[in-house]
Amino acid sequence: MTARGWFLFSLMGVLWGIPYLMIKVAVDGGMSASMVVFTRCALGAALLLPFAIRQGNLIGVVRAHWRPMLAFACIEIIGPWWTLTDAERHLSSSTAGLLIAGVPIVGILLARYFGDTERLGARRMVGLGLGLAGVAVLTAPHLTGGNARALTEMLVTVVGYATAPLIMARYLKPVPTLQLIAPCLLLAALVYAPAAALTWPTSPPSPSVLASLTGLGVICTALAFVVFLELIREAGPTRAVVFTYVNPAVAVTAGVLFLNEELTAGVVAAFTLILLGSFLATAAPTAPVPGRAAGPVPWSTRQTSRADGRVESPSGALPEERPGSTGQGGG
Repeated sequence: MTARGWFLFSLMGVLWGIPYLMIKVAVDGGMSASMVVFTRCALGAALLLPFAIRQGNLIGVVRAHWRPMLAFACIEIIGPWWTLTDAERHLSSSTAGLLIAGVPIVGILLARYFGDTERLGARRMVGLGLGLAGVAVLTAPHLTGGNARALTEMLVTVVGYATAPLIMARYLKPVPTLQLIAPCLLLAALVYAPAAALTWPTSPPSPSVLASLTGLGVICTALAFVVFLELIREAGPTRAVVFTYVNPAVAVTAGVLFLNEELTAGVVAAFTLILLGSFLATAAPTAPVPGRAAGPVPWSTRQTSRADGRVESPSGALPEERPGSTGQGGG
């Protein structure tokens, strides 16, 4: 990864490591999940939309790419942000942040449905197993009462966060960053506006709640999305989401320092398993030995040596004798 990629990677680890704290403060302060999502999307859209319009031809870009943009908005924002926020009414911010660490593992599995035919291999399979074991250690104490619903909501969030970068990398790379995220945030804000109006607080929120909502909209939405999409363009969708290795550490630290959340042995064990599993599951495949084919060579492309040192194809024609061939290697 380039120096720019590492900078974006490190920045994302912080920018999307602190929302769990801010969401927890907001929902514990009486804000509904719809109100939280509406506020952060509306703030983000208000900040980014003028810059997206200034780039020109925003409507034309949306018309040309509206289908994948709609899918991205639903899978990355409209669905997961509500399920994550609602889940934190029952889960600690530390637990929510740790569960999000499963995104790279799910991303590896889903990538195969987006054209990635790379073989997983033993090391990556072990990583998947360790990561799932970490999730099991973390979720087992919460499989009762309302927490079962919260864990299901976190699963929806994880799948959404793992799928959206694949959609962006495959279908939306030509779309400028601001012209992708600003319309998506605007759409999400419009979707949640009616529910937010119905759950509008009857009394002014506390200063800590207002600060959390502002931070979610400005820092964790507007700024973070610009950095995130640039990171996908720089490092690719699978490697880009690996910053979620760092998110749990930031989320747990923030929860312990600011919300007095308990740091238990189970949390430490789960974090270790998820971190190790995600590292192994997303590790790059071993490079092939130079000069050795990665798999069987199709018969039509095989060549054999002649006694005079020249190379012959299965049809008996020499490379320089084939129609259209120049007898020279490609550049």
